[in-house]
Amino acid sequence: MNCRAILRCMLLVVFTLVLSGCFSARPEDVSAFLRPDQAHVTGDDYILQAPDVVMIMSSRVPELTRSGSMSSIGMTQVIRPDGMISLESVGEIMVAGKTPRQVAEIISKRLSELYKFTGEHPVDVRVTNQSKFYYILGQVQRPGAQIFTGRETTLSAVSKAVPNVRAWEEAIQVIRPTLALDQRPMIFELNFKKMVEHGDMSKNVLLQEGDIIYVPPTILGSIGLTLEEILGPLFQSASAARTLGVD
Repeated sequence: MNCRAILRCMLLVVFTLVLSGCFSARPEDVSAFLRPDQAHVTGDDYILQAPDVVMIMSSRVPELTRSGSMSSIGMTQVIRPDGMISLESVGEIMVAGKTPRQVAEIISKRLSELYKFTGEHPVDVRVTNQSKFYYILGQVQRPGAQIFTGRETTLSAVSKAVPNVRAWEEAIQVIRPTLALDQRPMIFELNFKKMVEHGDMSKNVLLQEGDIIYVPPTILGSIGLTLEEILGPLFQSASAARTLGVD
């Protein structure tokens, strides 16, 4: 490929970027996201799913006081794909779709036939999330699915992912998808650079399970990525040809 062809490719890339540079973000959509001080996050509202890890504890039940695989007290189990866990004393229990408190009440009721309990909550169920995620993609050093704890904000999520040198930090897209056919996704633009350099927390909002953060490349970064995609195979072919020629 000669210099003129490369120049044409670069101009085409720039033209394409100009045409597609308008993202589908809507400033008013940020109102669909809660601010950190507006939400009360509690583990009692968490819905268990496979493969979450649950730890079941009770000081009155020998089975639940021995050492587990992940803790010095209690019994730790991974929820199976069928949504069940098993306890020696009470058999299998369907836990998927229930809260930790609901599961604790089910276990307490079954164990009450074997043990005499006093107090309101004789069994405690704690959970380690392994089933719920948010996603950060694009120009970051740590892309992909991230464990959702319920307290992630746009600031903490982008900071944890670490934008790279090609990141367009002024035009990050925060997307809340929807499965409903009659509803549109909520999308707003986040100026992470302004947030960090000027302390603008107006768009530091809480994420929900399934939210997507897309960190796009700058125009120059996009040109560089496209040229790498176009020229990379050519350089590899030329290098292979030279190697074969030497041999």
